[in-house]
Amino acid sequence: MPTPSISADNPASEDASPAERIAQVLCGLLPAGAELAVCWRDWALGNGSGATQGASVALRRRAEHALAETVVEHDGPDSRAYAWDNADGNARVALALALPGPLAEAEEASWVLLARTLLVTSLDASRAQARVVSLEKSKRLQQALYEIADLAGADLEMPEMLRRIHAVVNSLMYAENCYIVLYDDQRRTVRFLYFADQRDPYIAEPEREFGEEEMVNSMTFALLRHGQPLRGPSAVIRQKLGVVRDPSHGPDSLDWLGVPMRRDDHVCGAIVVQSYDAPASYADEDRALLGYVAQHILTALDRKHAHVELEHRVAVRTHELQRANRELQAEIMERKRAEKLQRALFRITDLAITSDSLERFYADVHTVVDELINARNFYIALVSDDGRDLNFPYSIDERDPMRKTRRMTNGLTEYVIATGRPLLADREVISQLAEAGKVQQHGPPAYSWLGVPLFRGEDVVGAVVVQSYSEEVKFTSHDQNLLTFVAHHIGNGLDRQRAQERLRSAHAELERRVDERTRELAEANHQLRSQIGERLRVEQQLTHQATHDALTGLPNRPHLLDRLSAAIERARHGDGQAFAVLFLDLDRFKLVNDSMGHAAGDELLVEVARRITMSVRDEDVVSRLGGDEFALLVEYADGVENVRDFAQRLLAVLGLPMWVAGRELFPSASLGIAVWHPRYRNGEELLRDADAAMYRAKEQGRDRCALFDEAMREAAVQSLDLEADLRRAINHRDFLPFYQPIRRMDDGRVIGHEALLRWRHERRGLLLPAEFIGLGENSGLIEQVDWLLYEQVVRQIARGVEGYISVNVSPRHFRSPDFGDRLLAMFEAQGADPSRLRLEITEVALLDDAPRTLRILRTLRQHGILAQLDDFGTGFSALSYLHRFPISVLKIDRSFVSGLGNEARPESLALVRAILALASTLGIETIAEGVETEEQRQALLELGCHLGQGYLLGRPAANLEKVGITDAA
Repeated sequence: MPTPSISADNPASEDASPAERIAQVLCGLLPAGAELAVCWRDWALGNGSGATQGASVALRRRAEHALAETVVEHDGPDSRAYAWDNADGNARVALALALPGPLAEAEEASWVLLARTLLVTSLDASRAQARVVSLEKSKRLQQALYEIADLAGADLEMPEMLRRIHAVVNSLMYAENCYIVLYDDQRRTVRFLYFADQRDPYIAEPEREFGEEEMVNSMTFALLRHGQPLRGPSAVIRQKLGVVRDPSHGPDSLDWLGVPMRRDDHVCGAIVVQSYDAPASYADEDRALLGYVAQHILTALDRKHAHVELEHRVAVRTHELQRANRELQAEIMERKRAEKLQRALFRITDLAITSDSLERFYADVHTVVDELINARNFYIALVSDDGRDLNFPYSIDERDPMRKTRRMTNGLTEYVIATGRPLLADREVISQLAEAGKVQQHGPPAYSWLGVPLFRGEDVVGAVVVQSYSEEVKFTSHDQNLLTFVAHHIGNGLDRQRAQERLRSAHAELERRVDERTRELAEANHQLRSQIGERLRVEQQLTHQATHDALTGLPNRPHLLDRLSAAIERARHGDGQAFAVLFLDLDRFKLVNDSMGHAAGDELLVEVARRITMSVRDEDVVSRLGGDEFALLVEYADGVENVRDFAQRLLAVLGLPMWVAGRELFPSASLGIAVWHPRYRNGEELLRDADAAMYRAKEQGRDRCALFDEAMREAAVQSLDLEADLRRAINHRDFLPFYQPIRRMDDGRVIGHEALLRWRHERRGLLLPAEFIGLGENSGLIEQVDWLLYEQVVRQIARGVEGYISVNVSPRHFRSPDFGDRLLAMFEAQGADPSRLRLEITEVALLDDAPRTLRILRTLRQHGILAQLDDFGTGFSALSYLHRFPISVLKIDRSFVSGLGNEARPESLALVRAILALASTLGIETIAEGVETEEQRQALLELGCHLGQGYLLGRPAANLEKVGITDAA
């Protein structure tokens, strides 16, 4: 029999809810007069409760209190309360029971087991039912999105596609009344792509644009300006958005749901559904669902518009190609005609050399001319040497087959020879010339006549003539030009024929040499072009490689410095816009390289470069300087705050999650800003100050930006001066140890000393470590300073010392694999006992490179050098490294010791007690730092801490002989 489900939201049956029925069933197993109240808290179902009929309010409250209590106690022999978590830990159930009398222990245990099983099973069943409902909804939504994606790719007209999308949305919620609009935020206009409404007869006109002034009181425009989803009755939404009722925009609805569609950060449209019949038709779930679907509808619309735009571009391009093809065909035809003419002229030239006789030459020329124009009727006329006769050495004519030599008269041929110009004439022109007495017709009259002069040098020696006796053949000016070219070559051919024998051999040799030289020049020209092209390609590639980063493709440091120089030059002459340099460094990038590999680090850098590039304008410069450092050159016009706002937006974009090598990362960056000022002489100075501001941002907590100012400049100058002094002090060995005693706080006996570093500055006197340790760590000089200190401590140990001397070791030393060997070699050189030395290390040193640190500490421990953990409790305080590493002493930080004494802080007391208990359990000694008052000493002794150091027990001194115990000790 299935177990009844429990849900606070299940509708009540005729008599009671499922929860109350279960309470009744459980109560029925108890003695008469018993009352029962049950409540639960479930991650999926929420909170719920039920009780037997007549149960008191106090009993219900007792069940609710039991649900919240960690340990549930019985109120009395007749009152019970139980609470438990299910096996998965995602639900908690509580029971409150009022009995009329005592209940046997076995009977009570059986009843509690039954109640627990029944309630947990019912919760599991209800949770499974809720999961089934959720999966069904997800399935319907997924199917709907698949349908929308299929519709976007289908070959459908836009109205049909939107109608089907409407049907899909209607399958997910009530959407009988639905419309979709697109919004142009630049022109502030909307277009109704789709409109379906039961009461509003408006028909969508997708191409028509409605301006904002046309729809002042439109809820749709108000939704687009608002930019967030809206739900509720039309009257309520209008009141919320400040829109006046306008009947022309359609009837009011009892429930109205509108969701904007976004492309990037811009509102580009909206989808609206509404109900005229039932209020509260839409819930938050429908709003979220419609918002999810809206973005897929926008994607579908974008794909459809892209498809339409592509078809339009294809059509335009096809039209352009067709036009270009026509022009190309015309050019090809013209080129073919030119090539045909050129071949004809070459043939005429060749015939002038190769023809055996003038008659053969004339016949071959006629054949060539006939290929160019209609030369069915063709003749060549030459003037005799004495100029009296006109000879016809070649003539082919369908109506005048035998054209005989005649005296020079005023015929058309003689007219061409006399004028020295071509003549293109039809019957009308010929008649006009005849009437003017300029020509006389010889032979059959022609319908179209064309004659061109033959020249020998500058003298006209004859004419070439073609004529037509049919109206279907009419010569044109183009034919005239062709025949003029041909006549020119015929004249040259005649000259060549006369000198053929003399020039034949010379011409053949010349052609051979010309062809050979032409081939050589063509080959040399081809090789030269190839070399020039290859050199240009290599130069361009080398130029790009020299000025761009190989991994991200961004400009590199030299490129950025060139752009900065140009920007500074423009700013100095007053014709450039104000600009700033942003220096960006990724936070904890080394962790990505160390944990996921350099390939993942490169992938992260490429994605960061892409995000930065997408966030800037085209005129800005984004450069990668190396590693995880980027620099930006940005222009601004509205003050420095504009640059700050841009930097914050850029950090927000970089902070968005990204997937790298199968892992989701949440990167962050620190960003420094240096604003242009006339004091800057070059780009390196701007980059230097932006870099300094970036380090200030890292010091302030990372994932933020900092602006370089005068205070930062002064600090940078002081830091540079101090670093120079530090380097000189290393060369002059100006560092010395001050020894502070470590004593037993009960009897004051010295058990050891801590060597504290001091710097005897040439101008500022004795400096404490806090004034220069940070600079030494950043510059890497602290290692040299430490070795100077270690050398003096080892010499002191060789001279003799009471107890041991402890020295502080920077985490940087453990990155050097020869640290231990070098330290032991120093003891061997001085003949000192290594067991008199202890190393004080911090938790950072243990976690930086744990395997290497462990090896070094074990090696030193084998020679008697023990390790003390300094400032315990202020760092990670991970217990795991107390087991892994050979730690002999825990030093309790002075911040906890200062909270002890007369005005002891409870938290300090509890922490010190916990540290002492932990050390005692692990067999590790403890030393309290910063013991400055008698009250602190007494409190530590009462807690069980017997060793300490501080001003109360002895101040640091340069010589061990001057270190004495104070009166308080």
